[in-house]
Amino acid sequence: MIQSLLNRLLAPTPARLPEPDARLALAALLVRLARTDGDYAASEIARIDRVLADCHGLSPFAAASLRAEAEAFEASAPDTVRFTRALKATTEHEDRAVLLQALWSVALADGERGAEEDQLIRLVTSLLGLTDVDSALARQKAART
Repeated sequence: MIQSLLNRLLAPTPARLPEPDARLALAALLVRLARTDGDYAASEIARIDRVLADCHGLSPFAAASLRAEAEAFEASAPDTVRFTRALKATTEHEDRAVLLQALWSVALADGERGAEEDQLIRLVTSLLGLTDVDSALARQKAART
């Protein structure tokens, strides 16, 4: 499954991902964000599991399993630009702010806001077709959860 997704993402124009692949792409993006600062903290892992469970209605075990699969996928995944483009193609515009809120939730989970995480979120915000204001609102909502 992972190789199939990688092949599609590496294609000149990534095809629209089916639902399971979209879930994996989101999970891998969350993992990428958590790993960006070089400290993949237990609090970030727990937050990823919670976000995946909440977003997709998964049991804690299924969310952890999806995250584990995403960790392997993220390690060999293409660049973030293509990755996010594939997510944008599978997510309606009004739902992209929820993705951004999930990213901020993971970035804030360890109590530190690293420059690398900020940079990745700025890139993803732009690639999702959202604004800095959308990002700030998503960050504020994530901070309250």
